[in-house]
Amino acid sequence: MGAAENTERAPPRQEGAPDRGAAPAPAAEKVVVVDQAQPPPPVARLQAQRPLAPLQVTTQAPPPPMTVASGAVEPPPQMAAYQPVPLAPQQGPLPSLNSRKYTNGITLCLFLLHLAAAGFAMGFFVFKTIQEISQHPRSHNAQRERSLLRDWLLPVEGAVALSIVLAFAWQKAVRKWPLAMVPVILWSCFGVTMGVGALLMCFSMLATVGLGIAMVVFSIGTGLYSCWVTRRVKFASKVFERAVKPVDKFRGLNGPAYLMVAAGFAWISVWCVAVIGALNFRFPGLTILALVLSLAWTAEVMRNVANLTASRVIALYYLRGMQSSVQFCFQRALSYNLGSACLGSLFVPTIEALRILARGLNLLEGEDEFMFSCAHCCLHVMNGIFSFGNSWAFVHIAAYGRGFVQASRSTWGQFEALPGMAALVDSDITSSVCFLTGVTSGALCVALAGSWAFATHRHYTATVSLLAFFVGYLMTRIGMALPQACVGCYYVCYAENPGSCLFDDTIPKQLGEVREGRDPLVPTPRFPHQRATATA
Repeated sequence: MGAAENTERAPPRQEGAPDRGAAPAPAAEKVVVVDQAQPPPPVARLQAQRPLAPLQVTTQAPPPPMTVASGAVEPPPQMAAYQPVPLAPQQGPLPSLNSRKYTNGITLCLFLLHLAAAGFAMGFFVFKTIQEISQHPRSHNAQRERSLLRDWLLPVEGAVALSIVLAFAWQKAVRKWPLAMVPVILWSCFGVTMGVGALLMCFSMLATVGLGIAMVVFSIGTGLYSCWVTRRVKFASKVFERAVKPVDKFRGLNGPAYLMVAAGFAWISVWCVAVIGALNFRFPGLTILALVLSLAWTAEVMRNVANLTASRVIALYYLRGMQSSVQFCFQRALSYNLGSACLGSLFVPTIEALRILARGLNLLEGEDEFMFSCAHCCLHVMNGIFSFGNSWAFVHIAAYGRGFVQASRSTWGQFEALPGMAALVDSDITSSVCFLTGVTSGALCVALAGSWAFATHRHYTATVSLLAFFVGYLMTRIGMALPQACVGCYYVCYAENPGSCLFDDTIPKQLGEVREGRDPLVPTPRFPHQRATATA
């Protein structure tokens, strides 16, 4: 009991404190550590919070307590000592968590220049729009702009507001009912896109009919995909259930996502007015296309900033048993790691699209020689890209401050080092589930904005519907960054330290069932014969 009291009263050790004879280190962070086998590495400015079971602080012994007879105030009764969580010892020195290097600086400079140029262009177009309406109210351009503001802008803003509600509704549902939400999301996307596609075709205009047919085709593809991954739904639901559990231990972890969604709403609102102003200038098609690409990149960076913040908090909890400051992790994501977020925002959507294409060609490779050649060519390119860029990299970017390419190689190398782990991760469908939440929200925004525009000004129905889907998808993906980051940390941190007691038997049990052939994985282009390999 005395040892327990000494442990509780001891001041927490500060990460980053210099050793004797060493040069002074930067300002240190207070942390709560559970790893007793290895001394914790230096980590800057992690603030101490109330310890959570089963964490235990282990430090030097405190000074002898004063007695009541000597004039001291009797201390309150002590709570029971926390039981330590032993982590599996790691070989070699632990990687530093205190990197102060700006990663991917060239991409960061390009993004900041792009942001400045986009902000200037948007401000110029908004200014010209207001000037035209106020100084020449009876001109053709002014009347057109007023009509767009009234009949085009309001439905889009309504769709953005709806997407914000849907984004956090999806996130809350995934965190509260993870076991049920995976099949719900898969089949909701199928039903909603099918219904919205039929609604657009009922508007009986050429453009809306084309959009409706595209949504119906996508809905059919979603239904086929849902049937194809049926045997993966149970494991994906368990992964979601386990991955989101640490979120409740960190107060305010959802705050960065709220801030990014608010920033996205403000940016999109100004962007919509800028698009109206761009219609009155030369080459409006190219100008609007550039604004669309700029918005897509900016929204992806916002999503990955929220992803990096949550990834650092959750990864340090898994890897070092630390309770880190959400505010400080958010500051790191906006400073040291912003360049990696910008580079990843460019490449990860491309990589995911290439992954979908490779899977589709893999299903057809045996039907035609040309398809067979295309599938293998696409697979070869995909293998090379996955070695230098993948979505799992954000965990090591956030935890260790590595660049995007270096983090991609290190995370995938860890997966390949653990038998069966690379195949398990490659067949994961949680990222697809998060993607389909964005598609579902976008379709619901189309139903709202398209119906609104059709009732007020039919000429704008197709344009409003397309834009509503775009912004609804982007806003929902920002809101879903938290559960996706939790899943990424769950996989990557397990691969780095599979002996940690912070993990249950979800992944080892699944790997065992795959090896025994009782639960074969869904074949993927990278691992087309997983069952045969696992049972060999």
